[in-house]
Amino acid sequence: MNTFARTVDLLHRAMDVSSVRRSVIANNMANADVPNFKRSVVNFESELKKALESENKKPALELTMTHPNHFPNYKERDYRDVQIRRVLDYTSAYNNNGNNVDPEQEFMLATENQMSYTLYAQAAAFEFSQINSVLRG
Repeated sequence: MNTFARTVDLLHRAMDVSSVRRSVIANNMANADVPNFKRSVVNFESELKKALESENKKPALELTMTHPNHFPNYKERDYRDVQIRRVLDYTSAYNNNGNNVDPEQEFMLATENQMSYTLYAQAAAFEFSQINSVLRG
């Protein structure tokens, strides 16, 4: 895959994650007063980072598997296989009623997420403007 296509694909996936994160944050905020409600978070970036790093971590000596039950010492992971995961947060506590939504934190996360989405959209527009300028002359 060429650099342009990979960059645009990563930006597209990042924008998709931001959209999912926006709905998760909105759901958390809507349920801020519901007893025993547990907030959700979106996990994606850390798994994407591991997948991207696996491309560059090929060992100096790759072992040959002589049996299907052997474990490989290296397995490259395709970043396109990383899925967006919604995870319930059972570890934190905020209210005495069992609800763990902190509206101020959710608002901060919503603002941060919106800024990230804007940045991704601007980066994608820049990538396409570079291609457009090359095609024009």
